[in-house]
Amino acid sequence: MTLYSLLFFIHISSAILGIGPGFAMIFVTKNARNMTELRYAYLIRKKLHNCVMVGGTLLLLTGLTMGALSPVWFRSGWYVASLLLFLVALAMGPIVLSPRSKKIKALLQQHTGDEIPDEYVRLVRNTFLFEWIENSIVLVIIVLMITKPF
Repeated sequence: MTLYSLLFFIHISSAILGIGPGFAMIFVTKNARNMTELRYAYLIRKKLHNCVMVGGTLLLLTGLTMGALSPVWFRSGWYVASLLLFLVALAMGPIVLSPRSKKIKALLQQHTGDEIPDEYVRLVRNTFLFEWIENSIVLVIIVLMITKPF
């Protein structure tokens, strides 16, 4: 097995590890009927987020390393577009999603009672919109990686 083949294997495995759980994160909390279930759902989301972080880091590192081994990729539109979109998706975490998530986490910690407050519904609707946007960006990256259209 060549170094490139090994990197490619790690890259595909990292995509499964990092992207799959990322798509599931929204659905984990959708069916919670009370605060107990919602708090547990957010515990699961936290564990899924760890997979996303590890997988995403490996994706970036292996993708850049494969590009360094095949420098012609840096002149390929699909590679550059995928890399730029990945960086946009990566930046959405700390810039867009984290501030919104902090408000949700604070609400989950402070709220007493077992009924899900209306404030949570408002906060999560806004946050999930950006998560859907991020997931859409990841889908575009996957299509670019598979089809290499330009």
